[in-house]
Amino acid sequence: MSRIVHISDLHFGREAPELLEPLRKAIDIAKPDVVAVTGDFTQRARPGQFRAARAFLDNLSAPWVGVPGNHDIPLDIFWLRLLRPFGRYRKYISEDLAPLWENADLTMQGLNTADPWSWQRGRVRRGQIRLACEAFSAPDRIHVVLAHHPFEHQPDTEKTLMKRAPRALDRLAKCNAQLILSGHLHRWRAEPFLSSQHGAHMLQVHVGTGLSTRSRGQGNDFAVIDLAAPGEAEVTRMVAHEERFAAEPTRRFVRNDEGWREEAGPALTGTVRTAPR
Repeated sequence: MSRIVHISDLHFGREAPELLEPLRKAIDIAKPDVVAVTGDFTQRARPGQFRAARAFLDNLSAPWVGVPGNHDIPLDIFWLRLLRPFGRYRKYISEDLAPLWENADLTMQGLNTADPWSWQRGRVRRGQIRLACEAFSAPDRIHVVLAHHPFEHQPDTEKTLMKRAPRALDRLAKCNAQLILSGHLHRWRAEPFLSSQHGAHMLQVHVGTGLSTRSRGQGNDFAVIDLAAPGEAEVTRMVAHEERFAAEPTRRFVRNDEGWREEAGPALTGTVRTAPR
């Protein structure tokens, strides 16, 4: 059994300070094996914002792994965006833009989908898809992808889907990726992929913003994901209410030869505990 806490879009520089300690407590109470951060650590990629994000993550009791988001590239300093777009990210967060994290049951591969030349949209890099396919060679492990930009958009999404997303999605499915974690839109979503020929074989968990004041009407949230086996997953949305994070009902998904489906029934892990006031 492995437990992942998935957070995204912290946007230090435009964070809600009253949620800093509740978010930290809620993550620590969940006792994850790893915290997955899917980009946008900062609002404007400024050194002080990166330092604040790193201090917050280093104060967690669990290890964490992350990938850059589009807001982690300097937007308002053109020469820096042109010559060293990930320089500050590498200095303050991680030298590795496509990190690999593993334990006894789980292989997690990060993808850098942030694109200095298409700042909002992002893109999938072919070399990193090959990297993920190499990492996911073992058939008896749980294979997880981290990316800032989603690989699929709902019809009412205003932003443009990132470049090469449909082709990359099919390639990842053929490489036995089972779970893709993403952010960017500040919207919650947990279901199999719907738009790809092979998409149902992968489960997407797309969280909103953990700390930003721009919650876009959905509230600040994060996910607790329990993976019992390559074909069993439970997803619990944790939502901010009055300066604490409370659990919504846990959803259970199972995977067979036809793909993932949501299934009613008792939870594998019991109720996710809620951080106290």
